[in-house]
Amino acid sequence: MKVFVTGATGFIGSAVAAAFARAGHEAFGLARSAEKAGRLAAREVVPVLGSLEDPKSWREVADACQVLVHCAVEYSARQWTLNEQTIDVLLASATAAGRPRKVVVTGGVWDYGSTGDRMVDEASPLDPPALVLPRREVEVRVLKASSGSLKTLVIRPGCVYGGPGGLTAAWFESAMKEGAARIVGDGRNRWAMVHRHDLADVYLRAAESTLGGEVFNATDRSRFTVADCARAASLAAGAGGKVATAGPGEAARAMGAPFVECLSLDQHVDSSKAVRLLGWQPRHGGFADGAPRYFQAWKASR
Repeated sequence: MKVFVTGATGFIGSAVAAAFARAGHEAFGLARSAEKAGRLAAREVVPVLGSLEDPKSWREVADACQVLVHCAVEYSARQWTLNEQTIDVLLASATAAGRPRKVVVTGGVWDYGSTGDRMVDEASPLDPPALVLPRREVEVRVLKASSGSLKTLVIRPGCVYGGPGGLTAAWFESAMKEGAARIVGDGRNRWAMVHRHDLADVYLRAAESTLGGEVFNATDRSRFTVADCARAASLAAGAGGKVATAGPGEAARAMGAPFVECLSLDQHVDSSKAVRLLGWQPRHGGFADGAPRYFQAWKASR
């Protein structure tokens, strides 16, 4: 298949584009610069120079692909506007082609809100915090578009670790610079998590499937607390397992209240649907168990 991936140089998208290329598909990845395009070419991904702001820069390539995967995130005040605009163009491209097409869009498990020890799955009601609230309506529109030769899917990843680090990079960074891994709150909450390579495998299997109009959670089976993970990161970074806690008020002043609300979520998210329907099995046992390896990967990628 020919596959077009937005955000192909980002944390999630780079793993996804590489997974398609390794599986023998012809993967095309959106890149903002010649330098980033070179990184894609090194992974056997065909670079497409352009940006979300300028859909004309990539629309022709998208029109020629059977699978369109949206992994890009624009961290700016225009984040949700650009996200909606990009999805509109991807759906328009897929609809206009007149042949079987698939659109795979990235969501996230934060949409479920805090669940505590109560396990939720794709059929559970959503309770998204303010930071990700706009995503709910977009997902509904994506799923409703699945009809006839057009199949649409939504992937909801947990907090992603591995490689350059994602949210877990902050634990390594603070442990190295401040002598303690910094977290929000007391760390008794649990994040639903997934390794980036396991996550990429979900995208690959979903795109290769015949399914449409479905949502898939992508989380591993680990149940470490945030404090467990931060302690492991601190040990790996040479800070002796020290963890520094910041109250919600202090953290909100530094990072913004909406983001802190998400970091404070306590979640238990089930991904057995992906196991059952896609044959997916996460191969990484959790962040805390592999923290020394993930620290070395993060350090090497800086």
